[in-house]
Amino acid sequence: MGHLFPKVNKLIHGGDYNPEQWLDRPDILKEDIRLMKKAHMNCATLGVFSWSFYEPEEGVFSFQWLKNIMDDLYENGIYTILATPSGARPAWLDEKYPEAMRVSAGGVRDHHGQRHNHCMSSEVYRQKVKIIDQKLAAAFGSHPGLILWHISNEFGGECYCGLCKKRFQQFLHNKYHGDIDELNHEWWTGFWSHRYSSFEQIEPPYENGEQSIGGLLLDWRRFTTWNTTDFMNAEIGTVHAVTPDIPVTANFMKLYEPLDYYEMSKSVDIISWDNYPMWNNDFEPQSKISADVSFDHSIMRSFKRGQPFMMMESAPGLVNWQPYNQVRRPGMHRYTSLQAVACGSDTVQYFQWRKGRGSFEQYHGAVVDHLGRSDTRIFREVADTGEALLRLEPVGGSVIKACAALLFDWNSRWALKDMAGGIRNNKGYEETCREQYGLFLKNDIVMDIVSPNADLSDYKIIVAPMLYVVNADTARRLRAFVEDGGCLVATYLTGYVGENTLCHLGGFPGGGLGDVFGLYAEELDTLYPAQKNRVVFDSGESFEIRDFCEIIKTREHTQVLARYGGDFYENTPVVTMNRYGRGTAVYVGARINAAGMEQLYRRLWAESGIPFMALPEGVEHYTRYGGNGQFDFYLNSNESAVEIDGVTPGMELFSGSRTGEHLRLEPFGVAVIAGA
Repeated sequence: MGHLFPKVNKLIHGGDYNPEQWLDRPDILKEDIRLMKKAHMNCATLGVFSWSFYEPEEGVFSFQWLKNIMDDLYENGIYTILATPSGARPAWLDEKYPEAMRVSAGGVRDHHGQRHNHCMSSEVYRQKVKIIDQKLAAAFGSHPGLILWHISNEFGGECYCGLCKKRFQQFLHNKYHGDIDELNHEWWTGFWSHRYSSFEQIEPPYENGEQSIGGLLLDWRRFTTWNTTDFMNAEIGTVHAVTPDIPVTANFMKLYEPLDYYEMSKSVDIISWDNYPMWNNDFEPQSKISADVSFDHSIMRSFKRGQPFMMMESAPGLVNWQPYNQVRRPGMHRYTSLQAVACGSDTVQYFQWRKGRGSFEQYHGAVVDHLGRSDTRIFREVADTGEALLRLEPVGGSVIKACAALLFDWNSRWALKDMAGGIRNNKGYEETCREQYGLFLKNDIVMDIVSPNADLSDYKIIVAPMLYVVNADTARRLRAFVEDGGCLVATYLTGYVGENTLCHLGGFPGGGLGDVFGLYAEELDTLYPAQKNRVVFDSGESFEIRDFCEIIKTREHTQVLARYGGDFYENTPVVTMNRYGRGTAVYVGARINAAGMEQLYRRLWAESGIPFMALPEGVEHYTRYGGNGQFDFYLNSNESAVEIDGVTPGMELFSGSRTGEHLRLEPFGVAVIAGA
């Protein structure tokens, strides 16, 4: 495909700009234009929190200041991403329409303040949002500088008001076909005599209310995603009615737990997210931080495979909301920006352009500090990154193609959190997924991260850690993947429950997956933190096990690759392989450490015909493919230089020189090699 934004026809370099805070300083507004050009910025995001400037009083609108800003930006080659302002409401709205404010899980209505404090179910609020969105679309939809609608900002949170309660009840009525007996069966409400006789009796999971029904808790989370998506779709529909050719996005927040981004991603034209890693912290190595950021980029990229995504926000220096707000070390800004591009982003954007003088984010990092100068270290590094993006212009529109995928499932994540069994407080779902991804990354295999509902046909190997919720459709799709020749790797806690948290009968993994893997798990043993077991592979190698051990019974034809090394289930199977159709199903019945899992994966990669190569510690390699050819990105997250062999030869875009199969990367260095 071509560039995300044909008008610009370049990689986007920009950030959140709040000129409304400086309308009394025309000298600063003029200086902003000069400095943006000096930093090689070609885009600005406007209006994220501008409602009280657009509509200072109900029905009184003021857009001339925005037109002046957009005109000035466009005349200087800087395009606009325009946000709808629903992420923070003006005080007059809450004063007149208190139903717009959320009610907490304790049943108390919030006061005006903060942000993300609106009820998604309030028809009054939806109407007020529709009016302001219509006004913005009519006034600026045809502006030549407009390239994208930014819908609200970082959607999140829950509301427990009466409106949401009624809407939740209707959601359940629709899902369970108006049959309260169907709901009672799926939620198993006969336990503790919690049966309902009507949908009107059902309440959200208040803090002092019903917290014991897994189906209710899971459906509440699904409802919150549905209700938020419905609100977002209403905004999208409003602007698209006026500007059908202007794409829309909504900025996601990493692996934000309360909202299923798979569902929300279906509604936006372009995926964007906000990237704020804690670089240089004192509790994890830099290479792990970098691999985690790669994971986050990869899940965003995978929402819409075959299309670049956007890094909508990042901090050029520091943030103000983390426990310790450390300044990025020299070189880290360029590294993390180019890592985003390497992983498939066509934009590098910041929060924020200029630091505000007051309020909550006055000390949040920005391109332009309170000093107002362009000779600061941060500004110079931003300008250097902008220059690097100019050199990467041929990369725009290219995409990553992966032969491996990891299944990350919000439903399993939610249900495991509520599961009253195993480790109660943290079962480590997200951490386990990240660890498996990192093992592929360190061996030069890039993974997509997809939903169980995604098209799986492009992949040779799929890893499904702790896929606790397996419904009939998921089981069918995984079975078909293996039958068609794929290699599926699943772990302990796979397929314990169906869609609404009812346990499968007949053994785990359920839903028919027991036939695919050729086994069933008879018991789940949970180890205390100080307790460990060992896995012994058929090669004789032994590795540590922690946290979870399933006691497995295999079928006659199932091959045992490894056995337990201790406890009363010593010598029983822990890793198995079953040939099913034309493919292979591998089951890992315990939480084996990274070294042990890497050993297993190396065997599976070789059998699946997947090339792999151990990269030096802290080095990442990504390849983007497009109309201008192949682009290999090599990145070094270490504070020391590294030497890399087996590099794809070609033209290095930053130096302009040809490379061979050997490459030296300086600390936080990045090389981009253009091949055929």
